[in-house]
Order: sequence, then structure tokens, then C-alpha cells
Amino acid sequence: MPQFYTDPVVTVLSRPSFATPGHLPVEWMGEGTDGERLAEFAGRLCYMSQHNPAKRETREYLENIKKQGHGSVLEHANYSLLIEGISRSLTHELVRHRAGFAYSQLSQRYVDESKASFVVPPAIIGDEALETAWRSQIEGAQAAYVALVEQLMDRYGWVTDKVHRRKMAREAARGVLPNSTETKIVVTGNARAWRTMLELRSGEGAEQEIRRMAVMVLRVLQQEAPAFFSDFEVYVAEDRREAARVGYHKV
Repeated sequence: MPQFYTDPVVTVLSRPSFATPGHLPVEWMGEGTDGERLAEFAGRLCYMSQHNPAKRETREYLENIKKQGHGSVLEHANYSLLIEGISRSLTHELVRHRAGFAYSQLSQRYVDESKASFVVPPAIIGDEALETAWRSQIEGAQAAYVALVEQLMDRYGWVTDKVHRRKMAREAARGVLPNSTETKIVVTGNARAWRTMLELRSGEGAEQEIRRMAVMVLRVLQQEAPAFFSDFEVYVAEDRREAARVGYHKV
């Protein structure tokens, strides 16, 4: 039986590591992560204000940066996330966000999907009849994939390289797999790019699955760098699902 996901899984793979240059020390105040310190240092370098004349704490300084719309300094801080338990339908939307992002996604051409997992569409979760009908179709599609791979391996029996033969079979058989097939993707983005994506994809108008993922990513990044994402507010929308809105539009 395949595994079914009803929520994405988000894991932090990397975060900024900041080393203060000894010849340009900043008069730090208050708490700050390495990513936040890096952005503050970059901002202060523009005006050589390392002595912190306004005596602002790091997070107060960055709040002012967001308020003023000077988002370019946020581009120095990059965060890499592993996102699992999402559908290929979702990633088709996600990878449209190009500026400031890098992606590496599981390849259906090389990976055996005979034991693939699938993502339950949010719209049918909790409706037993709909879920039963959906799972039946999913299991049928996966069985069709397995059968096709076996038949194609026989058809391409003249190909002596078994690895290449499997690739040829899988790349053809994957055509019967649904958009709900689970995938895994590594996403690296700078804080400004993450903000833009989250603003667009966590709102009420976003497709339900990517909205659910965006809210989860937002919570993870708020833990990683509160100052970069503190103006986002998560709330329960009219459709009874979580959404988020931003205080400073397109920093």
C-alpha cells in the first residue's frame, strides 16, 4: 500500500553563518541570528554606520529596513529547505518563482515509483467517500505504472545496459502517474525571495496545497530569522483554512 501525505514535511538544511570582519566592527544591540546580523552589517556598510548612532537593536533595525522597503540587504541571507510530502502539481507552481531561488527535485525518470507516496488533495481530506474513491484511483494508477515498467523492460530487452533500460521504461511509464504523486525538493532562496513567494502563496487566493505548504514554510522561517518574517500574520480564512498576510508589501 502506498503512503499518503496530508501535510508537507519541511526540514532546514542550511542557514547563514556570519563572521564579523575585525576591521569593521558593528556595535550590536539585542538578539540576532547570523542571517539577521549579516543583513544588518550589509545595510550599515552602505552608510558606514557600524557605530549604530541610533542605538537600534538588530531586529528593530531590520523592522525599519522592511518598513522603508529596502529589501536588497535581505538578499544576502540564504536558507535551504528540504520539502517533502508535496505533489508534483505543487512543484510546478513553486518553480515558477525564479529570481533568488535554486531548486533540485526528485527525478521520476531515474527513481522507481513503484513504491511512490501520494499527497491527498486538501479539498477531499475528511470526506470518507471522496477519499476512498480517490485512493482507489491512485492505487490503480500505481499498479498500471508497475505493469507498464515490466512490459517496457521486456520490450527494450535488446538494450544491454540495464540501467539505461530501466530509465527508458520508467520515463515512459511515468505518464500514467497522477499529479498527486509525492515528490521531494531542495529549495534555496534568499530572505527577500522567500518573502515574495510567501506573500503570493500563503494568501487566500492561492491553491490550497501550496498555501498549506507556504504557511508551514513561513512558520519554519519565522523560527530561523524572526526579524525577516515578523510582519507576516497567520490567520484562519473564510474558507476555514489557514492563510497568511504580510505587513510590508513586496519589500
